Amino acid sequence: MDTRLLRYFVAVAEERHFGRAAQRLHMAQPPLSQQIKQLEEQLDTQLLVRTTRKVELTPAGELLLARARVLLLELEQLERDVRLVGQGAAGVIRLGSTGSATFRLMPRLIEAAAAQMPGLQLTVRGEMLTPQMTEALAEGRLDLAILRPPVSGQDIEYMLLERDRLSVVLPAGHPLAAEPELELAGLRHEKFICYPQSSAVNTVLVEACRRAGFVPAVAQEASETSTLLSFVAAGLGIGVLPMSQYFPHDTKLVFRPLRNAPAVDLAIAWKAGNPSALVRNFLELCAPLAFTEGPSDEDPAD
Repeated sequence: MDTRLLRYFVAVAEERHFGRAAQRLHMAQPPLSQQIKQLEEQLDTQLLVRTTRKVELTPAGELLLARARVLLLELEQLERDVRLVGQGAAGVIRLGSTGSATFRLMPRLIEAAAAQMPGLQLTVRGEMLTPQMTEALAEGRLDLAILRPPVSGQDIEYMLLERDRLSVVLPAGHPLAAEPELELAGLRHEKFICYPQSSAVNTVLVEACRRAGFVPAVAQEASETSTLLSFVAAGLGIGVLPMSQYFPHDTKLVFRPLRNAPAVDLAIAWKAGNPSALVRNFLELCAPLAFTEGPSDEDPAD
C-alpha cells in the first residue's frame, strides 16, 4: 500500500471535505479525488461516502483512518530515528569500563551523552580488565572501552583521557594510616591485594616494586575494584591503585598518596577503522572531558 495514498486519505477523512483536504495537501482537488479512488480500487473497498456537502466514512474507512494514523506516526518516528542514527546522535553503544573509571569519569560521560546525544542508549559493562576489553573490541562485542594502556593488538586505537598517580589504600586501623604520605619501599613487608597479573595497573605496580628493591607479596587477587577495596577493608592486606581520592568515602578505608609514585593512564579505546558515526560522535564528546589533574607532564611508568 502506497503511504502517499494513505496520507491523502487521512487528510480527506479528517477534513471530511475534498476541497479543504486539497488545500491542506497543497494540491488541486481533481487529482486528490483520483488518488482516493485509486486507493479504494486497490483495496476493493469503498472508504468514503461522497455527497455534495460533505464526506462520510464507511466502516472500512473508519478502520483505515484509525490504523493509518498510527502507521504514519510510526513512519515519521522511524524517519527521525534513522536520520538521528545516521548523524550519530542516537543508537546503542556498548561500552566497557575499568573499575576505577566508575567513580569519576563514567558519571560525567553519561551526563554529557544524555545532554548532547539524545536517544543514545548506553549499555555499560563495568569492572573489566584491559585485556578483556581489547579482546571484546577486536571481536566486536564492545564498541568502546575505557581502559588503562598499554593496549595489545594493532587493530585497537585509543585516546588518552587522563593520567593518575598510584596511591595506597589501607585498612582504617593499619599503623601506616597515621602517615600523611608513604614510600613504596616502606611497603615491602606488607601483604598486597592486587589486580590480576594481566591488568595494566598490576604491571605498573610490580615494576615499581622491583625498582624499589622487592617483589610484592600477593595475599589475594581481585578483578573488580569494588572487590579489592572490600578485601582491604576486611584487613586481608593493602592495595595500590589509581584515583583513590575519587572513590566513595568508607570509614573502614584510608587512602594515602605514594611518594614518587608511577603514573597510570586512562584512555578510551575502539577498534581501528570503526566507521560508526555514533562512535565518532561519542569520541568527540569525550575529548573535552579529559582531565588535567595528575602528572600530565611526565611519562607513565613502563
